[in-house]
Amino acid sequence: MLKVYLAGEIHSNWREEIMESSKKENLDIQFLSPVTDHESSDNCGVEILGSEDKNFWKDRKGANINSIRTKKSIQDSDVVVVKFGEKYKQWNAAFDAGYAAALNKSIIVIHSDDHQHALKEVDAAASAVTTDQKQAVRILKYVLEGSLK
Repeated sequence: MLKVYLAGEIHSNWREEIMESSKKENLDIQFLSPVTDHESSDNCGVEILGSEDKNFWKDRKGANINSIRTKKSIQDSDVVVVKFGEKYKQWNAAFDAGYAAALNKSIIVIHSDDHQHALKEVDAAASAVTTDQKQAVRILKYVLEGSLK
């Protein structure tokens, strides 16, 4: 079984596309991911530890708690797939890619050609750079089966 962490933007269904395509290919993969419910992710700190007067401290509490899950998931993974979307800048995705690189994890990056220059350092740390989820799934299939069919 391959453990794959799906890092990156949470504003589209790209994770579901990868999981569904992998299931159709009968790939033996366990997927890990951050909390993708934006409200839960943003508010976990104040919901668990109490309210804050300033957004900085609210965000800090949430980020610290979310980092526990992120660090554990990346450490436990064999491959980290990092998706950079079009609409928002995903600083967290770049951080996840850097953390994965520091742990010597295999990284597959997904982004459009428009982001090539901005993400050149992230791309340089990756084992593969793709433009869509289908290419990422084909790589995972090849890694597991050693076949292009």
